Amino acid sequence: MTPQSWRRIRQAVQILAALLFAYLLLGTRQGLPTFLPHDLFFRLDPLVGAAAMLASRRWIPALALGLATIALAVVTGRAWCGWLCPLGAVLDWMCPRKPAAQDDPRGNWRTAKHALLLVILSAALLGNLTLLILDPLTILFRTMTAAVLPAVNALLIAAESALYAIGPLQRPLEWADGILRGAGLVGGEPAFQQGIVLALLFGAIVALNAVRPRFWCRYLCPLGALLGLVSKVALVRHRVDADTCIACGKCARACPTGTIDPARGYAADPAECTLCLDCAAVCPTNAVGFHGHLVPAAWRDYDPSRRQALLALGAAVAGVGLLRAAPAARRESPWLIRPPGARENGLLDKCVRCGECMKVCPTSGLQPSLFAAGLEGLWTPVLVPRLGYCDYSCHSCGQACPTGAIPLLSLDDKRRAVLGVAYIDENRCIPWADGVDCIVCEEMCPVPEKAIQLDVQTVTRPDGTVAEVRRPRVVRERCIGCGICEYKCPLNGEAAIRVRAA
Repeated sequence: MTPQSWRRIRQAVQILAALLFAYLLLGTRQGLPTFLPHDLFFRLDPLVGAAAMLASRRWIPALALGLATIALAVVTGRAWCGWLCPLGAVLDWMCPRKPAAQDDPRGNWRTAKHALLLVILSAALLGNLTLLILDPLTILFRTMTAAVLPAVNALLIAAESALYAIGPLQRPLEWADGILRGAGLVGGEPAFQQGIVLALLFGAIVALNAVRPRFWCRYLCPLGALLGLVSKVALVRHRVDADTCIACGKCARACPTGTIDPARGYAADPAECTLCLDCAAVCPTNAVGFHGHLVPAAWRDYDPSRRQALLALGAAVAGVGLLRAAPAARRESPWLIRPPGARENGLLDKCVRCGECMKVCPTSGLQPSLFAAGLEGLWTPVLVPRLGYCDYSCHSCGQACPTGAIPLLSLDDKRRAVLGVAYIDENRCIPWADGVDCIVCEEMCPVPEKAIQLDVQTVTRPDGTVAEVRRPRVVRERCIGCGICEYKCPLNGEAAIRVRAA
């Protein structure tokens, strides 16, 4: 089979992997069945698995599949990056140009991804997973969940609403709407607080392609750094036949990661080669091939040293110490409402910021936190009742969590889990402030015994009239803090009834 044919196969596999990622994302977003685990890509991510297990000090069977990715790297090097990584595929497709060998700064920037990897693993040893926000799969999952899909959903709803007024288009739009709802789109209007921030971060990663093609993969990706170190002993590696090579330089100019070095006889570092096969496809003499090697590859200047490892450990210790000394670590915000059972389960020691729980939340009540939990809790899930409540009949977040940060509770246990307690602001509550009946919070309360009771009281209204009004009262012993009362409160702006952390 020709190198061009292998390159087309690689591109086809890359497309299929991206489509599988999209299928699992859309399928689980609305609770639709999928033939594979919804968190398959996270199970295959060895960086997420290693960091989560180090931080939680336990073996997580669901993440053991990451060993298969390590095994793949032992055989084929960084093939994951060039064939299977969905973020790598996006960056590959959005790359504006192909690099020349001299564009590569001789590897002095490549140390950044190794330093980031070492800091992530060192911090995980200390029970901190904050920097896993920079894992490539968590970046893509969060961006799609909190930014891209809500934006697409809003645009589709707006387009349908505008076009439905045109009579001949109504039936085709109804047909299209049914298809889109089946695909997990056009189903309500999810809103996420950090959507713009996450979109800007992702846009910056894509924009760096203008500086160097696949800049993220070359210099910053911690997962790529981990797989690259394993790839030093890869069996299948890039090889140039010196007898047939004419030193035309086409392979170096075609390499998207800039790892082919003319000064080394057009050899490539297996830790940086993603097996994209672009070099082999453009070689006019078929001098480039991928063959078996039994001797480990040479260590390069940009590969991590013992000194760098010690510096990374020191940086992790200092960083974790500063985070743990922050005010948020001493006393959490009263509005920091965690998913059911997560607070008692040590969320910060296990959460990898993947966004899976937010993706499956049917009300979009789970949001990525910004500063409410301090920097240590950046982009961990919090319940924001004004945007969505914890559905009494749902326990999807625990089922979706790949690390067990949100415990897998039965529906009965989840219904008994206390997230917080509701409080009534009598200065804003309609029956208390205006002397007018409003029983929305009591009607919406899902607890069978009703955690909100209505007391009939005789009041004098602001206009001087006397009337009997039903005023709501929270029975603290029954309230589970689901937040539906706050979500449904008819007042604009801040609700008259709010949920605070238990």
